[in-house]
Amino acid sequence: MTDTRPIFEIAREISHTWPAMNYAAKPYHEAMLHLQGIDDMYGADSAKSIVLYFLSNASTWRGDIARRTKQELKDLVAGS
Repeated sequence: MTDTRPIFEIAREISHTWPAMNYAAKPYHEAMLHLQGIDDMYGADSAKSIVLYFLSNASTWRGDIARRTKQELKDLVAGS
């Protein structure tokens, strides 16, 4: 993927593809809906930490879309 999607756009896709979201991932997902890029802040939390916490709580989200989306988020963090 050559274009980087905004985090809020990725979060919207997650909303549509993971309807029974893990309760522990939900607050981080909700914060991601307000983030543009990996250098943003949400309150006192960095986008990077929010994405990392989301990923650590998203282990029950599975399938092709989940794998692709998680890798996209990991790539955002790695590139920061």
